[in-house]
Amino acid sequence: SIFFLSSPFVFADDISDFSIEGMSIGDSLLDYMTEDEILKEIELYDGYQFLNEPYKYTEVYLWKDFPIYDMVSVKFLNISSSKYISNKNEKYTILNLRGMIRYVEDFDGCIQKRDEIVVDLSKVFPNVDKREAVFTPKDDPSGKSIIDAVYFEFNLGGKASVACYDFEETFRVKNNGSEGLEVTIDTAEINDWLLDEI
Repeated sequence: SIFFLSSPFVFADDISDFSIEGMSIGDSLLDYMTEDEILKEIELYDGYQFLNEPYKYTEVYLWKDFPIYDMVSVKFLNISSSKYISNKNEKYTILNLRGMIRYVEDFDGCIQKRDEIVVDLSKVFPNVDKREAVFTPKDDPSGKSIIDAVYFEFNLGGKASVACYDFEETFRVKNNGSEGLEVTIDTAEINDWLLDEI
């Protein structure tokens, strides 16, 4: 299974009940990286410029050989916002998890894998609202890129999504990007922040 539940035989109703590559919402990032590694990654973060508060939270990539995902990233409160927190573990509390598996120019393969994960998640979260959306990313001027996503929306405001990204080739190459399957878990606060666009 691509998700690992802390109680695999129990119906879950909270996003903290499952994890990506052993990491869960609410964990301290210090359990998975040193503070020096975290600070180096923070320096590379250039914000979500389309948001009202692009630097309120920061994102760090974990460059490891994971068993399932090609890439994992996490979001947490920006260091400048959390400088008055004395407990280091709290300073680096994970509020978002994202795992990606590359499916470059294999959209059908991606959709097939996505649908398998959606079936698994639907069994685990039978009472959670689920919706599908297909749209074009705003930053692609050609309008030919596609994001095909399924969202699981939790009562407490958190959200999980399983999406396939199929970028128009010129756009993908220009941005040195990858494409494929993305599995994301967001807390309510991250979800609200990402919806607060300029």
